[in-house]
Amino acid sequence: MERDYGFEIDALKKELQDIKDLLTKGHTADSSTACKKPHKRVGHIEKMEHMHPDPAVMSILDRLENTCGSNGDNGRITYLGVFASGNRQSTWIRNEVNTNDLLALIENKMAEKVLACIGNNDRLNILLAILKKPITVAQLVEECGYNSTGQVYHHLKPLIAADLVKEDSDNEGKGYYIVQPHRVQGIIMLLAGISDMVDPQYSQGNWNDSNTPEN
Repeated sequence: MERDYGFEIDALKKELQDIKDLLTKGHTADSSTACKKPHKRVGHIEKMEHMHPDPAVMSILDRLENTCGSNGDNGRITYLGVFASGNRQSTWIRNEVNTNDLLALIENKMAEKVLACIGNNDRLNILLAILKKPITVAQLVEECGYNSTGQVYHHLKPLIAADLVKEDSDNEGKGYYIVQPHRVQGIIMLLAGISDMVDPQYSQGNWNDSNTPEN
């Protein structure tokens, strides 16, 4: 009897397709089950996995979650960075800062004082110009679009009084102003916080009562 190779090939193709369909269904079911698995918890903290592609970053987040959950804190944050401009550099690291201490800055009015000092478009523009490079009042008049040095001094004085800006007579020379080195990171991190308020894509979580574990 002559073999029908065409029929056998078609049958083999069908078997392969059936196997492929079974594997696909199994993968889908596994994925569905995985998605339904509850996140791990440490105390009141829900562990957020796969938030960043770098394992080193995820290791830091894992440690913060564990510390926060074990101690019953509202939150812990770690931040670090570098900023270089005008031949100057500021590098900073703060590790496992308790957010309770940060919230206290609102309660003791410190946040209000700082924001009131810089919460003015003219002061912010001057601060930005000085942050970019050491600069004189005359240059600020020209670059920031003021009509007189008196206008610049009017907005510059509160920044100096708040220890955000100083005259750098030792390095650049008399009449040149710079941002205080120990204030640079605060300004950059404040802007980072504003950026996160505008674009919240980098955060995850559930801000509902249902997120609270049962006792």
